[in-house]
Amino acid sequence: MKNLIFEKEGVYLHTNAKRSNHDTTIPGFIRIVERAGLPALEWSPVEEEGRSAPAVLYTKKDGEGGVEDTNFDPGYEPDWAVVSNVKKDRDPVPAKDSGQWSFSLPLSELYSLRRARFSLGRNFLVLTSRGGHPLPALHFHRGGTRELFRALQRYIVLDQSPVDGRLFLAYPHDPGALSQSFEKLQLFDDGGADLVSRFIQDPYATTFGGFSKVTNFFKAALRPPGSPGHFRTAQDPSLPHQCDEEPDFELINCGVELGPRPDVSRGQPLDKWHQFMDPEGRVQDSEKIKEIIFKGGVSPALRKEVWKFLLGFYPWNSTFKEREDILRLKTDEYFRMKVQWKSVSEEQEMRNSLLRGYRSLIERDVNRTDRHNTFFSGNDNPGLALLHDVLMTYCMYNFDLGYVQGMSDLLSPLLFVTQNEVESFWCLTGFMELLHQNFEESQEAMKKQLLQLSILLKALDPELCDFLDSQDSGSLCFCFRWLLIWFKREFSFEDILTMWEVIWSGLPCDNFHLLIACSILESQRGELIGSDHDFNTILKHINELTMKLDLQGVLRGAEAIHLQLTQCKELPLKVQQVLGLYSPSSSEEESPDRPAGETQRLLGEAQGGAADASGPARVPTYP
Repeated sequence: MKNLIFEKEGVYLHTNAKRSNHDTTIPGFIRIVERAGLPALEWSPVEEEGRSAPAVLYTKKDGEGGVEDTNFDPGYEPDWAVVSNVKKDRDPVPAKDSGQWSFSLPLSELYSLRRARFSLGRNFLVLTSRGGHPLPALHFHRGGTRELFRALQRYIVLDQSPVDGRLFLAYPHDPGALSQSFEKLQLFDDGGADLVSRFIQDPYATTFGGFSKVTNFFKAALRPPGSPGHFRTAQDPSLPHQCDEEPDFELINCGVELGPRPDVSRGQPLDKWHQFMDPEGRVQDSEKIKEIIFKGGVSPALRKEVWKFLLGFYPWNSTFKEREDILRLKTDEYFRMKVQWKSVSEEQEMRNSLLRGYRSLIERDVNRTDRHNTFFSGNDNPGLALLHDVLMTYCMYNFDLGYVQGMSDLLSPLLFVTQNEVESFWCLTGFMELLHQNFEESQEAMKKQLLQLSILLKALDPELCDFLDSQDSGSLCFCFRWLLIWFKREFSFEDILTMWEVIWSGLPCDNFHLLIACSILESQRGELIGSDHDFNTILKHINELTMKLDLQGVLRGAEAIHLQLTQCKELPLKVQQVLGLYSPSSSEEESPDRPAGETQRLLGEAQGGAADASGPARVPTYP
């Protein structure tokens, strides 16, 4: 028995042009129905005389609980079967030829809805199943998307993605399931915009009033499911705080003696380049160059050339001739991709919600990126046009990721230094190889980095961590923007050029940006510990550091922290992993009873000698 819960007429389905070789628009009905108490979302066309529409029924992969397949068209996705309902006395008409489609999707199998709008003002939705396959777009010529959303929320939770405001992810009404997802954070009781979502989408933001409600979420989200205290919050005094309640923190702040922190000095920037090359142009000692860059950066006159090596555009061992060939090939490849989006007509773009959305975000961000810099200032600036074109071309290069707010911040220094559209694009692709996970929708990489930052800070300064914990700030979520775009908004434009090239050197470890964050936090401990700051005032204080930090002091502090940690003979394994000193393998699992120093001794012996007396032997790992 079927119960009709919701119905809306005037919902048009646009069939897939790849299958029908032309666009077909079909008027129909969208419905929510219950069958045996199980809700489903259905669409069916206005029936033609003497024939009902064929039905596209959801089936699970590998034949699990699927529908019998009659008249199955192998051209369709494997998660869908086409079942013909054509009357027996008529010849069957394949669904893709008749242009009439209907579907029934159980709400338990709905993964997402993407809502967008044509230039004519009509809304349309694209539904995606948990198998990952989108259904044809549904166009609401007479409105009704809001009513549909309200009806759906009787059965499921629709939550706006923090990365794409047009995308809504579907979740069951299950508190346990909601706590597992970063996107499921609800910060405001009044239903206003999710502040963390705004923070992820807009790294330009500098004020975060009300952000304190994020803290308890981070405390739960950063713990593995099922671990002790996974749902423990600051408002739950029934669970005692124990230094080892979180397995991921592995007693980090319980008695580890790190030893004194050494003094370090910075060096001079790289100011000689061709002396490192042989007559054919090969760089003879790239490791020495990286050491100089780590200690002092690169002189402005050499950045245009050196950055292309640091970001992988040119191999270090390439010759002059090989680099000429690379530039020619990469120039051709770039402009082929650029022509792809340049040649899209307005009519085509009207039917491509992703491309249209990317263009809209890029145009908005370009108009506010580094406008204080003369290269991007003023109206009708050619620098802005290049910024726009390179970002649009990157969307064609990596369409799955596309454009996410913050990428313009990464590109503008590259374009400023190279003064070249093609070179800045390929430098951006190299930079995004390092940072692309920061912009992925799941935000797993960001959660991992915040956890790693917590691990480091607990080892370095337990007192500061205790204070932050006492003020609901132990999640360090106020460092989110630092890690997302590598401090781009915290330092001056010139300083960020130096900082990035120092980090690109890859020394002394892959996570040096986390040590930079630790250095900044420790530089502020005197302003924090013993003060009357609560979460909001801590957040305000951190954000007011923008453009007030001493770059060289921060870099000295980060390098000194690395030396202090690596010279500790009993450094906890979790800290070693963050620093790349130890990487567990399937063949060797660390015994919980084995001290860290014993592990390092065994690792040293495996490499042909015991660990150096000055610290544990480094086992480099590469992502």
